[in-house]
Amino acid sequence: MDKFTLNLFEEAELIQMGSEILCTGAMVLRGFALCDETAIFKALDTITIAAPLRYMVTPGGFRMSVAMTNCGSYGWVSDHNGYRYDAIDPNNGQSWPNMPDVFLHLARRAALCAGFDNFIPNACLINRYEPGTRLSLHQDKNECDFDAPIVSVSLGIPAIFLWGGLRRADRPIRVPLLHGDVVAWGGAARLHYHGVLPVKPGYHALTGSCRINLTFRKAI
Repeated sequence: MDKFTLNLFEEAELIQMGSEILCTGAMVLRGFALCDETAIFKALDTITIAAPLRYMVTPGGFRMSVAMTNCGSYGWVSDHNGYRYDAIDPNNGQSWPNMPDVFLHLARRAALCAGFDNFIPNACLINRYEPGTRLSLHQDKNECDFDAPIVSVSLGIPAIFLWGGLRRADRPIRVPLLHGDVVAWGGAARLHYHGVLPVKPGYHALTGSCRINLTFRKAI
């Protein structure tokens, strides 16, 4: 039996916190990350010291508006050569920081709650959104294995998550996300378009005027 199998108490706790189904294979888990809040931010401090947040450049030469870094065996990078996963941080030539146990456990539990067992992410993208920054509708297609789900954790000030369909032209729904909310999707929903509307000004005691997003993936 997988050690991450939920017991009856955990299932009742999940129901009490609330969950929302976006479509077959996609779910919002309200407040799911709150119980690990302290450990998550302690781990984030360690990661960003070793691999500081930075503004990457798109293949077209434009600076991205969202600052980011990575942890895990692989990190997502963007430069003039394109978008890809790499085991080495291009800023310092070293491996990305290891994925903390609290990150791995959180991602696996969230995936299991959404119906995806045996998820073992090897990459965690860490994005920092300032007020006004956004993420355009896109599909996550740089991964080698589309069978694995994606788990996205929201921290700090609120954001509006856009959940679209399998075509860019499909009209997305707007999903408000608060501190501690987690979105998990896979299976039939794995290649749905998604994004984030421009983040409105706000304040959170743990992140100040920013929103932090952790996205867990099986990259390779």
